[in-house]
Amino acid sequence: MSSEQAPRQVRLAGVLVGIQGLLALGFAVALVVRASTVDGAGLLVRDIVGEAGYFVVIGAALAAVGLGLVAGRRWARTPAIVTQLLLLPVVYTLIGPSQQLLLGIVAGVYVVATFLLLISEASRNWSMGLDELRPQG
Repeated sequence: MSSEQAPRQVRLAGVLVGIQGLLALGFAVALVVRASTVDGAGLLVRDIVGEAGYFVVIGAALAAVGLGLVAGRRWARTPAIVTQLLLLPVVYTLIGPSQQLLLGIVAGVYVVATFLLLISEASRNWSMGLDELRPQG
């Protein structure tokens, strides 16, 4: 199995990470729309637009990582794993302090499933090129 043909787990994780990137980009759009409707409620438009810019950068990076995984690029696995680990406190905050139990559980299942796909044995072997050392047959 070459780098062009990543295992199914890696390709599926790539799709899930790509969706996370698209969600971040969608959130950026929502922030810009919100900034256009701010009526002096104590929020500065520049702060909201700055936050939207942050989510554009993060969303574009996640979309690129997701595409990299789907395309079988080994470099994309590590940033995808780090991202899932960084999302765990977000899940905790949704479930705990924010008291958004349903959203927190859904996000938690999504993040943990993506993480498990990325650290599966097939994904690990592929990332280290060990799958290419196996005899074909």
